[in-house]
Amino acid sequence: MWLECKHDDQSTIVAHRDHQLQQHKKPCIFPLDSTITLLKSMELCGASALAWRTSISPSLHSSPQPTSVSEFRRVRVWCVKTDVNDSSQSVKGNQMTVSITGATGFIGSKLVQRLYEDNHSICVLTRSRSKAQSIFPGKKDFPGIVIAEEPQWKDCIQKSTGVVNLAGLPISTRWSSEIKKEIKQSRIGVTSKVVDSINSSTSDARPKVLVSATAVGYYGTSETQVFDEQSPSGNDYLSEVCREWEGKALAVDKDVRLALIRIGVVLGKDGGALAKMVPIFMMFAGGPLGSGKQWFSWIHIDDLVNLLCEALSNPSYKGVINGTAPNPVRLAEMCQHLGSVMGRPSWLPVPDLALKAVLGEGAIVVLEGQRVLPVRAKELGFSYKYPYIKEALKAILAQKVVV
Repeated sequence: MWLECKHDDQSTIVAHRDHQLQQHKKPCIFPLDSTITLLKSMELCGASALAWRTSISPSLHSSPQPTSVSEFRRVRVWCVKTDVNDSSQSVKGNQMTVSITGATGFIGSKLVQRLYEDNHSICVLTRSRSKAQSIFPGKKDFPGIVIAEEPQWKDCIQKSTGVVNLAGLPISTRWSSEIKKEIKQSRIGVTSKVVDSINSSTSDARPKVLVSATAVGYYGTSETQVFDEQSPSGNDYLSEVCREWEGKALAVDKDVRLALIRIGVVLGKDGGALAKMVPIFMMFAGGPLGSGKQWFSWIHIDDLVNLLCEALSNPSYKGVINGTAPNPVRLAEMCQHLGSVMGRPSWLPVPDLALKAVLGEGAIVVLEGQRVLPVRAKELGFSYKYPYIKEALKAILAQKVVV
């Protein structure tokens, strides 16, 4: 919305707010030297919610003058409002229709909630309608959300502005040969289906952007190296999964903007790694896993959701972007901060052998790590709400658990 106020001689006394205009004018009259009267006149024009970027001209702040009728001068005020039905720059024009795989997971459910609160249209791409309906009860909390099972995915995708691909079987479990196949297939299979649906769309129905998750496991593990988006891939199993996962996303039509978000360890109270660690610390049995020297490249769930939303809407977000906080820590330090915030000791380390007995080859997920920096996100000017681990933990543990 712009507001432009002019004297009879057409000299401007109030500047604009930077949004596109549609012509809709209402004249108002007020004393030139009265800021209060100016604001009241704005309210009469329906402009009470304006956030000013340019201050009122000095002529409105001159020394007080008698407020007799003779001191009033005619000033024409045009409160110019955007037509939300027609303007391409209106709120409605900025609304998106977003299809999301993995929407019922820890990250996906938070993303759906955020997009819904921002008045975007959402299609949940799921393989279990009952599970999706239990998480997103349409009539009660999420009216208007579309829940689509696999046969309807293509139709939803082709009606979408953007697609977010978050699907994948959790990796923090005991790995068997079958589980390893599922970990890989759950990622590359869904990504292939999404990309095929996009590519088979006509150009006028094709989504404009694909935001596809991948993981910092792409880089392999190291206690000494520092990784950014330009670093090469590692040579272990998770690196292989990530390479193939990203490879499927890279097959998307060249006219579709692709953002690959390599996600680190996501911290939140009602899911992810922290939800498994907190109960242990509550029992005074918390401590580092293994040596504690392994790097822990983390991100607060709120920051990750903000990054995903920015990747959807901002055309500068393309290519690989690390979804991690700018200050990774070693796991021992993370556990010390967690114990401190909870008022619990962090003195009982879990030996490597115990973890391997429980998780088998999957123990690599917690016993080895990587120091990953979000160079690209910082170049893009992304603002982190929680850049440091202690503040992130404090904020998370102050929240009530979402049931």
